[in-house]
Amino acid sequence: MSALTLFYAGLSYLCAAVFFGGLAYKLAGYALTPNPLKIPLTPQATTAAGVVKRNIVGLVVFRALFGGERWTWIGGYSLHVIFIFVFIRHIRLFINPVPEFLINIQPPALLFAMLLPLPIVYLFARRVYVDRYRHISSGADYFALVLLLLIGLSGLTLKFLSHSDLAGVKEFLLGILLLSPVEMPAHPAFLLHFSLVLLLGFYFPFSKLIHSGGWALSPTVTQIDDSREKRHVNPWGGR
Repeated sequence: MSALTLFYAGLSYLCAAVFFGGLAYKLAGYALTPNPLKIPLTPQATTAAGVVKRNIVGLVVFRALFGGERWTWIGGYSLHVIFIFVFIRHIRLFINPVPEFLINIQPPALLFAMLLPLPIVYLFARRVYVDRYRHISSGADYFALVLLLLIGLSGLTLKFLSHSDLAGVKEFLLGILLLSPVEMPAHPAFLLHFSLVLLLGFYFPFSKLIHSGGWALSPTVTQIDDSREKRHVNPWGGR
């Protein structure tokens, strides 16, 4: 096995450990942090079932963002929908045999993948040219967008401009997944794309991108609006 394969195999396992370990650490921190105040984002549901229903609807359509800033919603919502199709499209590289429904969804998923750069460029431009977004944007915000853009462009390059050995790529990825690495294709475009994905994996748990998991643990969206019916006890009140 080549040194290149050993390097990327080890880097992949380290990335997985950092990604899942960092994600678990951060989300556990959010979940275990006491909520001293009753702060549901009004109008909030008054029952647990209502909160669950409201959050599911909010997650599916990004209702809060739609109500607050329609132009940002256009870019953010389209980007997340495209991500879903890109993720579904890549599942075929990690399973064998590939189910028929995954084969059938490849053409529309590819169409969505081709559109990936558009919402990223749109959101980047809003941060640059819209004053109120430029003032609250940091280098980390721009870095995340640029990284996602480079991943998308390198993936499209692999598909349309510089084809790699797809069978070899799948064999390598399955070997990584099954803890039995095999020789990886030494294709420049694939190495770039894979390296960028690993960089995203290292970066994700410690960036604002973790909002995808932390959102569901925010007291503003998980608390029930029942302050008149039930007293909220401050967990720090006895200290």
